[in-house]
Amino acid sequence: MFYWILLALAIVAEITGTLSLKWASQDDSLAGFILMMVMISLSYIFLAFSVKKIALGVAYAMWEGVGIILITIFSVLLFDETLSVSKVVGLAILISGIVLIKTGTLKNKTTEVQHGV
Repeated sequence: MFYWILLALAIVAEITGTLSLKWASQDDSLAGFILMMVMISLSYIFLAFSVKKIALGVAYAMWEGVGIILITIFSVLLFDETLSVSKVVGLAILISGIVLIKTGTLKNKTTEVQHGV
């Protein structure tokens, strides 16, 4: 459970860092650039620790995929970006991919246990 919390913190840090990138680019704010660098760095650190117990493919897919989904939602809410039908379809496909990767990892663990007996 601890490693999943680290992955969640990595996702939150990535989202914060990416959104602060947009904020900094609009305001030319040094604080925004500093926040971006700190949060992106923390994101990679948390991700690195989370893959000690979470499969790399699963962790990375969730880190990047959930990050993209939430960044897109926050971009619409905070920066008045548009959410087209093709973006919604892309996000749905992304969610499907994350679920399939996670499901495939669970099946492989079950298979490995059975073969190990």
